[in-house]
Amino acid sequence: MPAPRTIVFVVYEGMQLVELAGPMDVFGFVNAVTEKPLYRLVTASPQGRPIKADGGLTLSVEHSLQELAASPEEIDTLLVVGGWINGPVSAEVVRELPALARKSRRVTSVCSGALLLAAAGLLDGYRATTHWGTTDLLARTYPRVTVEPDRIYVHDRNRWTSAGVSAGIDLGLALVEDDHGRELAQEIARAFVVYTRRAGGQAQFSAQMRAQPARTPAIRAVQQWLPDHLTDDLAVSALAARAGMSERHFARAFRLETGTTPAAFVEDLRMEAARRLLESTELTITAIARAVGYRHGETLHRVFTRRLATTPERYRQHFAPGVVTDPDNRLPVKSSR
Repeated sequence: MPAPRTIVFVVYEGMQLVELAGPMDVFGFVNAVTEKPLYRLVTASPQGRPIKADGGLTLSVEHSLQELAASPEEIDTLLVVGGWINGPVSAEVVRELPALARKSRRVTSVCSGALLLAAAGLLDGYRATTHWGTTDLLARTYPRVTVEPDRIYVHDRNRWTSAGVSAGIDLGLALVEDDHGRELAQEIARAFVVYTRRAGGQAQFSAQMRAQPARTPAIRAVQQWLPDHLTDDLAVSALAARAGMSERHFARAFRLETGTTPAAFVEDLRMEAARRLLESTELTITAIARAVGYRHGETLHRVFTRRLATTPERYRQHFAPGVVTDPDNRLPVKSSR
């Protein structure tokens, strides 16, 4: 039996408990499901001190960062959790990260943990993400990092960074898939009552959350009505009539109050729905196009290419678990894997 992969969780005062517990439970559940010690889970803090998580819970810690950095033992995965970062504690963590990273096969973070990796110079020249509330700070403070703000997680060579809170579970599942394959990762996802493994390229926010809610009740009502009526006539004139406004006034007010145009908002919703169907169903591209309000599969193909620089077929091949399509994309079939 191969030796367990050592996962070192870097923790510190003010960390977010869920950003430790989420990925830790994913790896722990792999051991339970397979009945094999595939992962060895280790916590480490500055000086090995017990740490008080955000919310007040105090946790004991197995090792100090300094001890692990000086140890000859190799680390499979270094995972820096997120939390409320403060000066003195951050400096202690950042100081030890380069030595820990040099002996780690891959270096990862959840949420604002990316800021600590960046401060240590470990994300220079890499693509990365973090919690939506700190992406601007990451980009502004560390210009050598290519920040991708609208991502659940980003994998660039041996660097893996994720958004915040529940995205730590997505990161953990992605790492399990990288280590042991999609089937085991999907089994763990089902056990965690996760509807489907969210792909890293998915947005941190839904289209509705990205757009500001309109102040005008009639426009806000249209926003709320739209996701369940994607196959209706959603031309600006039809939406304006639904809001009881002139087309010109509706279009201007919608953009002013939501930060996007009605057409762009509808396209966001249709793209989001199409991506979900590509990830979770075996419907043909034509059927998906019609389900989200496009008359022809070619229209969905054009929108996908313009918005994501890929085709619906390639998106499905990359993100849909166990589903591939024939070259003409007529008949979805199950993968033999």
